[in-house]
Parts: sequence; C-alpha cells; structure tokens
Amino acid sequence: MNILAFFGIADALADAAAAPAPAGAQGMMSFLPMLVILIVFMYFLVIRPQTKRAKEQRNLISNLKKGDEVVTAGGIFGKIEEVGDDFVILNIAEKINIKVQKVSVAGFVPKGTVKSN
Repeated sequence: MNILAFFGIADALADAAAAPAPAGAQGMMSFLPMLVILIVFMYFLVIRPQTKRAKEQRNLISNLKKGDEVVTAGGIFGKIEEVGDDFVILNIAEKINIKVQKVSVAGFVPKGTVKSN
C-alpha cells in the first residue's frame, strides 16, 4: 500500500481533478452582467443628459442675434446690441453696454423682460 494513499492524499488529488470550475471563474461571469448594467445606467443617468445640455448650449450660442434678450451665467439681463465672433455687447440699462463672452450667455428670456428706455 502506498504511504500517500494511507494518509488519503491520493483520493484528495483525484477529487480535485474532477471538481467543477473554480469559484473565481463563476464569480467573474456573474460580475460581468452587473458591470454592463452599471455602464448602461451611468450612460442614461449622466453622460447622455450632459451631452444633450452641451448641444443645447452650442445651439443657443450659435443662434444669438441683435435684439435678443438674454441672461448671462452671472445673472445679468440685457438686450444684445452687437454680436461678434467670441463676444456680445449687452445693453443692460440706458446708454450702458457691457461686453461679455458668448459662452457666458445662459439663456434667452421672454421679450419685454429687459426694459428699454
């Protein structure tokens, strides 16, 4: 009789060879769908809305024209007097014009919001 068989070592090696795949491989296969779900979730919750807002901002900036009433990111209301390549001139009060960057324009306001004197 073999001394290893006497201690049960040969039987243990035989059982290990017939054993199914290690738990690490099975764990990875169950983790993969969760990772895909997380990526899809992040796309619809974060990435897609952010790109949509950026596209709307680009459209807003490209459609600025003289006479539009806008509000800047700093909260200044004004009527556009002149549109340049990178800047617009806003009339914020009678005979008071300021020059601001186009990218600082946050949005349009309804006509008549800015009182013209």
